[in-house]
Amino acid sequence: MASTADYFKLHFVVFLWGFTAILGLLISIPAVEMVLYRTLLAAIGLAVLITVTGNSFKVDKVDLIGILGTGFIVGIHWIAFFASAKVSNASVSLVGFATGSLWTAFLEPMISRTRVKTFEVVLGIIVVIGLYIIFSFDFQFPLGLILGIASGFTIALFTVINAKYVKRIHPYTITFLEMIGAFACTLMFLPFYKNIWATNQTLQLLPTAMDWFYICILSFVCSVYAYSAGIELLKRLSVFFVQLTSNLEPVYGIIMAVIIFGDTEKMKTEFYIGTAVIILAVIAHPLIKEKSIRDYKAPDQ
Repeated sequence: MASTADYFKLHFVVFLWGFTAILGLLISIPAVEMVLYRTLLAAIGLAVLITVTGNSFKVDKVDLIGILGTGFIVGIHWIAFFASAKVSNASVSLVGFATGSLWTAFLEPMISRTRVKTFEVVLGIIVVIGLYIIFSFDFQFPLGLILGIASGFTIALFTVINAKYVKRIHPYTITFLEMIGAFACTLMFLPFYKNIWATNQTLQLLPTAMDWFYICILSFVCSVYAYSAGIELLKRLSVFFVQLTSNLEPVYGIIMAVIIFGDTEKMKTEFYIGTAVIILAVIAHPLIKEKSIRDYKAPDQ
């Protein structure tokens, strides 16, 4: 039975997820170097968590390769997400990220070979309309939004892939291995990044004291704690309710960005109109999906 404290805890977890874009801007080193440290520290934190909770690190060879490969997608996701915030602002990256739920609606039928639902196609079109509104009025951060959308696509992709693993492997073990994969992905990407995109072809691998403080919050609080707390809440809250509440992540993130960064986060009216269209579509998805499931089951009751 869920308590009032559980509902507050869930909103706090979603708040932390939305706060990651803010931390990405507060940390002075570039996105790639930041992801390198985040994935390493998160893997260490999850290793400690698995040991303390008595869970196993062991998986078979086929699953090990698959999960590490999924970790590469996680690495791409985080690089795209934080790069989006760096080249634009937190609000833009969160809007692009918000498309993740609807990418899932299209990727899941493709990967699991199930039927595409009409209402999901309609919601996808609505999201495209929202993006068109943002782009069509002298939008200043097209690259930032494209990277944000890429982060939304990649989180949808690895979430759908994870669905087949979570049925037989503990989520902590999956995430630990994916953090190792994401760290390896970032490490392998560094030479290309250094020679093509890095400022003066130099890596910034020496964070300041404040950078370390924010990176630790990003790794241990927003990654290890928020993830484990979200899993724990599923014991008492329905998956539907958790999914519905998590759609508030971009809302919380954009509000925090405006409060913390002020004028640098303020956009033209059309940006907020387009954002509202996207967020409404994202929130509508689980509501319509739940109703369709209830309607399907109703004749048998």
